Amino acid sequence: MNYIEQLKFSYQKFSSLICLGLDPILEDIPEQGDCGKKIYTFYYNILNKIIQKKVYPSAVKPNYAFYAQYGFDGLHALIRVIELFKAEGFPVILDVKRGDIGKTAQAYAKEAFDFFKADAVTISPYLGFDSISPFVEDFPDKGCYILTKTSNKSSSEIQDILYRDKPLFLYLAEKITDWYKPGMGSVIGATYPEQLLQIAEIFIKFNKCIPLLIPGIGTQGGSLKEVMTVLKLYKDIWPHRINSSSGINYAYKIYPGKSYDEAAVMALKELNDEVTLLLSCK
Repeated sequence: MNYIEQLKFSYQKFSSLICLGLDPILEDIPEQGDCGKKIYTFYYNILNKIIQKKVYPSAVKPNYAFYAQYGFDGLHALIRVIELFKAEGFPVILDVKRGDIGKTAQAYAKEAFDFFKADAVTISPYLGFDSISPFVEDFPDKGCYILTKTSNKSSSEIQDILYRDKPLFLYLAEKITDWYKPGMGSVIGATYPEQLLQIAEIFIKFNKCIPLLIPGIGTQGGSLKEVMTVLKLYKDIWPHRINSSSGINYAYKIYPGKSYDEAAVMALKELNDEVTLLLSCK
């Protein structure tokens, strides 16, 4: 099964567009033990509660940096967490934002796909296609999401610069259609709904499956309603994923009296229900 097939299968199986970000912050994890044990137990319990309650995301996205900051213990936990979720059939997007050329890019691709066993990665396009090609040509059944318009406030300092009379992020969206290989997708922040619409219009016109990965709802201020307004323009909505990390991981902070795993599933259910409601609205 290639990555696009995985996205379709997981959407049908789990009835969700939500990608669950897996971003451990040790001081916010109410578990005991060493670093690796705390991280693994935290996500093990959340996954078990997801399965028990039958409330699912349709992908997960561990952010490499949140594990690497804790050294080898953190990276070992990352391997185990990926294994956990892959075993239950969730596509794993490893958020590494790699961007380099030649043999270095090849090494990063091997790290992501051969060592960590990810199904897809996030990558930076600012070194051109030869920084991307090892991810899509050496691993044709895998996925990669190219940073196109990111959710952070200062993204406009570079991504909105005019080039050939258009913002750089739109030029980049057009380059993605030039570079296109099956499994190639795009990262677009929910915090910029107008830009999301502009980019989506380019991809819809291209008429090939370019899955969107959309971070930035919740704590970053992005609107799920505005995101869904854009996604409903697509004939098929199943390739796209809307990411939520801290809003689910640490939902226990806003649900007093609930265990962290119970609170996480409650937050995930609320998102799934809201997506379903917005899809039904004309």
